[in-house]
Parts: sequence; structure tokens; C-alpha cells
Amino acid sequence: MKSVVVFRIDRRSGVATYLQIVRQVEQALRMGALEEGDRLPTAAQVAATTKVNPNTTLKAYRELERMGLAEVRQGAGTFITRTLAQPQSGPDSPLRTALTDWLTQARAEGLTGQDVTALFHAAFENAYRGEAAD
Repeated sequence: MKSVVVFRIDRRSGVATYLQIVRQVEQALRMGALEEGDRLPTAAQVAATTKVNPNTTLKAYRELERMGLAEVRQGAGTFITRTLAQPQSGPDSPLRTALTDWLTQARAEGLTGQDVTALFHAAFENAYRGEAAD
């Protein structure tokens, strides 16, 4: 059992802090950084690294539990119960490699992070038109 997630809270994002934690866990699950059986950091550990109230972290963990992604084990911690990773999104996948190569090329050609984000969103909207974004 490992604990590999480090939360980053953006207080200016307009997104509730507990939702930022939930979304970061979901992202880690999709990317394979968290797997079934992994232990999440304690509320006290999250508070120490992010200056977030421990109750906020507990609220996020309760939401993850409600979603069926984690379970609280009394006296042991909060553990991941299932993954969201797809084989094609793993660290060694051809899609991820192609995306990394594309991002490297975009940066080499002078595109800023904002340029890449705008280009990605436009391409995403075109490719996934009509689907609800999570």
C-alpha cells in the first residue's frame, strides 16, 4: 500500500476546496497514479501540506466514499476501492506518449501554456461535441 497523491489547492479557482481534492483523486485514479488498495493521506497530513481545514478533507473523503471510490477503515485510514484508469491512459500508453511528444513540439514552436490549453479545448469541443464534460 502506498500513498502517492499530493494535493494542490488553488484558492482563487472558485471551486470548493473539498471538490478540488475529490477531482485530484479522480484524476490520479484515471492516470493510474492511485490504485485499488492505496491509502490516501490523513486529514492531518493534508492540513499540514495545504493549510486546509481537516474537516474539509474529511468532507472530500466522504464524497469519494459516496462515489464508491474509497472507504474509511476505522483506525487505519482511507483507502482506494477501485480504479478509473483505462489501459490507454497509463504512463506507457501510445496515446500518452503521442500527447507528450505533441506538447514538447508545441513548446518548442513557442506556444505558451495558455495557447496549448486554448488549442486543446477547441479540439476537444470539436471531437466530443454533444457529450457532457465531467
